[in-house]
Amino acid sequence: MNILHEIKTSVIVTLVMLVVCCFLYPLVIFGVGQALFPRQANGSLVMGADGKPIASILLGQTFSAAKYFNPRPSAAGTGYDSTSSGGSNYGATSQALHDAVQQRIADYRKANNLPDTQPLPADAVEASGSGLDPHISVKNALLQLPRVAKARDMSEDDLKKLVDQYTDGRDFGVLGDPGVNIIKLNLALDGKYK
Repeated sequence: MNILHEIKTSVIVTLVMLVVCCFLYPLVIFGVGQALFPRQANGSLVMGADGKPIASILLGQTFSAAKYFNPRPSAAGTGYDSTSSGGSNYGATSQALHDAVQQRIADYRKANNLPDTQPLPADAVEASGSGLDPHISVKNALLQLPRVAKARDMSEDDLKKLVDQYTDGRDFGVLGDPGVNIIKLNLALDGKYK
């Protein structure tokens, strides 16, 4: 008789927890997100002129033309593949990692017309852990600025103001370093982001 009571109690508790944890809690969190943070809860999407999403300000994309600021390298799939988010998992002693970074250094310097002695910020040649980071360092953006200004036939001072506008500060004013969201910046350069 006692075992039947324990089984009945266990089944009732399991069903109540199922309803609370699998239905009520997600519904409340969804409702709060939609009510208080609708843009963020829906992926921080940027809409094109036709009303269709063209980007998310939270996910990096590949920009390779000279008129765009280039993102940091990505090891996610074939590059910025959100279904394959992750790093390369190469260790510090990996020859493949060493060779990849050396090639990225050479490519970056060539693309931006920099001398071989120019130190580069780490985010210019090393992939992020997720492979989807939409930010680059301010130093990385400033090294690319002359190339982009020339390709767009605009003054470096005007472009610097735009870079400053799309630079996100430190979290809570003290955590991390300022970063430039190149999704916002590149779309603003094309007149698609305000």
